Amino acid sequence: MSTETNILLPTSRVDIFIKDRETLEAARKLSDDWRFARVNISVEEGDVELALKSYEETSSPDLIIIESDTTDDSFINRLESLSAYCEKNTNAIVVGPDNDVNLYRSLTAMGVRDYLVKPVPLETLSEIIAAALIAQLGISGSRLIGVMGAKGGVGTSSLTQGLAWGLSEKLDQKTFLLDAAGGWSSMSVGMGYEPATTMHEAVLAAANHDQDSLNRMLHKANKRLTILATGLDGMLDSTVEEQQFEELIDMAMKSYPVVVVDLSGALPLLKKTIVTKAHELVVVTTPTLSSLRSARTLMNEIKMLHGNDDSQIDLLVNMAGMIASKEVPKKDIEAALEHAPHAIIPFDAKLFIGNENEGKKLTNDKSGMEIVSTLLPLAQKVLADKSATLEEEKTGFLDNLLGKISKRA
Repeated sequence: MSTETNILLPTSRVDIFIKDRETLEAARKLSDDWRFARVNISVEEGDVELALKSYEETSSPDLIIIESDTTDDSFINRLESLSAYCEKNTNAIVVGPDNDVNLYRSLTAMGVRDYLVKPVPLETLSEIIAAALIAQLGISGSRLIGVMGAKGGVGTSSLTQGLAWGLSEKLDQKTFLLDAAGGWSSMSVGMGYEPATTMHEAVLAAANHDQDSLNRMLHKANKRLTILATGLDGMLDSTVEEQQFEELIDMAMKSYPVVVVDLSGALPLLKKTIVTKAHELVVVTTPTLSSLRSARTLMNEIKMLHGNDDSQIDLLVNMAGMIASKEVPKKDIEAALEHAPHAIIPFDAKLFIGNENEGKKLTNDKSGMEIVSTLLPLAQKVLADKSATLEEEKTGFLDNLLGKISKRA
C-alpha cells in the first residue's frame, strides 16, 4: 500500500461490472478495506452491455470498471455508446483478457484511465481504484501531517511549530500550518501574530469556496510558511463539525504541498478526521507512566482505524530528563508500546518557554535547530514520493472519449 493511497478515500461512487470469478470476488471484498468506508461500491456480474442498460435510467458514478472478453472494434464501439450516458467527470477502467501495450495506449488515449489484465487480485484492484479516486476527487499531490499529544502538557504545540519552521526553512517546502483548538489555541503567542479569525469563519469560507476571504485570514510567517490565524473563537463556544473541518483541510491542500495540523487542543471528532486522512501522524508523549499509557491507547486506536497498520505513526518522547528518577527508561518504553520512539527530546525549559513567551522560532539558535533536525525525517518520509503536481487534471471518461470520437469524424 503506497503512502499516496493510504488514506480515507473521498466520498464517491464506484460501479463495477465484472464476470471473471476471481476479480468479482476481489471486488466484493473492497468494502472490508478501511479506506473505502465512504465509497459506495456497487458490484454487478456483467459487462459493458449491463452498464449501458444501467445508465439509461440512473446517473453514472465517479468511476466505472468494466470487463470485456474482447478488445476489438466492437468493444470500442460499445464504449463509445456508453460515453453518451456518462456524466462529465466519470472515469473508466477496463479489465480485459490480453496484456497488450498497444491496446493499453489506445484505451488510455481514448480517456480510459487504466487497463488491467484479468484476473485482478484484491491488492491491485484496491490500489488502482484508490489512486483513481484521489486523482479525480482528492488532493493527490499534497501531504497532510497531524501532530497530537498523548495528553495535555507534553509540548505538542511547540514541536508542531518547530516542524513547520523546519519544513519551510530547511526543506524549502511551501507549508500551511493550523491549530484545530479554536479558542484554546496558543499558536498566536508561539508564532508571533495576532489572531485574525475564528474556526467558524474559516470553515464557512471553505464551504463557500471563498479563497479571497480565506486569504484574509492568513498570517505569512516567512516566504514558505503560512498560518491560519485563528484564535478569536470564544473558549466556551461550540466547535466546528468534522465535515466542515475536512472541507477546510481539503481547500488548504489544493494550494499547499504540505499541511501541518496541531491537534493538541482539538475535539476527538476533529482528531479522528485527521487520523483517517493524514499521510503521517506524530504522537507526542513524555516519559512518564501516565503519559505513556495514554500514548499506547491512542496509538492502538489509530492502528485500528488504519486497518491494523501502524506504519504511518511516529512516536516522539518529549521533555526527557525533567524528573529523571521518575521517568520510564527508553528500553521499557519501546517494550511497553511495541513501537520504537523516533526521537527522545531532552527537557529544555529555557528554550521552549523562552521562545514561546518572546514569539521566537526554534530554529533561531543551535539547540532549537538540533531539535528541529530530529523532526524533519518524519516529514521527509512522506515527502519522498510526493507528486510534483498538486492538482491533476480532472477530466473524465466522457470528455476524453468524445474528443477522440470527434477527431475520427
